[in-house]
Amino acid sequence: MKKPLLFFLTIAFSLTAFSQEILCNIQVNSSQVQTSDRKIYQTMQTAIYEFVNNTQWTNTVVQNEERIECTMLISIKERIGNDEFKASIQIQSTRPIYNTSYKSTMFNYIDNNFRFKYLEFQSLEFSETTHMSNLTSVLAFYVNVILGLDYDSFSEQGGMEYFIKAQNIVNNCQNTPEIGWKAFESDKNRYWIANDFLDSRYVFVHDILYRYHRTGLDKLGEEPDDARFEITEALEELRKVYRENPTAFILKLFFDAKANEIAKIYSEAYPNEQARIVKTLVEIDPANSSLYQSITNNSSEDR
Repeated sequence: MKKPLLFFLTIAFSLTAFSQEILCNIQVNSSQVQTSDRKIYQTMQTAIYEFVNNTQWTNTVVQNEERIECTMLISIKERIGNDEFKASIQIQSTRPIYNTSYKSTMFNYIDNNFRFKYLEFQSLEFSETTHMSNLTSVLAFYVNVILGLDYDSFSEQGGMEYFIKAQNIVNNCQNTPEIGWKAFESDKNRYWIANDFLDSRYVFVHDILYRYHRTGLDKLGEEPDDARFEITEALEELRKVYRENPTAFILKLFFDAKANEIAKIYSEAYPNEQARIVKTLVEIDPANSSLYQSITNNSSEDR
C-alpha cells in the first residue's frame, strides 16, 4: 500500500516543481483578413497558448498563484500565403503589488513587424541555440523580456539571465529574412530592446526597477511617504540615461508602462514633492509632459 502513495506523492511533487512561470492570455484577431475560414486562426491561438504557457522557461519553482500574468494580442493583417502571415503583436505584463489587489504594468509594447509561418496542426518548436521559426523566436523573445523585468523587480539585477537569453535569440535571428531583429532596420525594435537592457551605460536601470517596485510600490500602502521617497529617488536616477542618450529606447519602454501609474502615485503627494518630481519627469519623458503637469494642476484645484 505504501508504493502507490509514494508514487502519487512523487507525481504531485513533480507537477509542483515544474509548474510554468507564465500565465498568458493569448488572443489571435483575424478580423482584418477577408476569409470565410476562421478555423486556422482558432487553431493558431490554441497552439500559441500551449507553447507560451506550457513551456518551462526557468528553473524556478513557482506556485500557480505566483505565475506572471501577461497578455499577447496578435492581430493578423494579411495572409500572405497558405502558411505565411503578416501581423502585429501587443505584449503586456503585470506584477502584483504587496498587500494590495493592484497590479503594476511592467511591459506594454506593440511590435508591428511580426511576419511568420504557421502550418496548421504542426507543433511549435523552439531552441535556445538555433533559430527554428520566426513565430517561436518572437514569442520566446518577449517571454524572456517579461521574465527579466519581473525578476529585476523582486531582486537586485535578478533578471539579467533572461535579458541575456533574449539577446541570444536576437543573435540567432541575424540571418533570418524577417525584419525586427537587426540594428540597422530601426532604432526601436527587438534588437534594441535586448541591447538596451544589457548596455553597460544603462546597467543601473536594473537597480532602478528593483528600487521602484520592491522598496517603493510594495511599501506604498503601509509607508506612503517613505515609499514615494524611494520611487522619487529611483526616477531621479533615470536622468543619467536621458542625459547619456535622450532617445534611449529603454526610457520609452519604461514610461510606456509606467507614466499613468506615476501620475497617480504623486496625485496625493506634498506640493513640494510634486513640484520636484514633475520637473524631473517633464525633462526625462517630454512625450508625457502634459500628464505630469496635471499632477500639480489637479493638486492646486483640490486646494
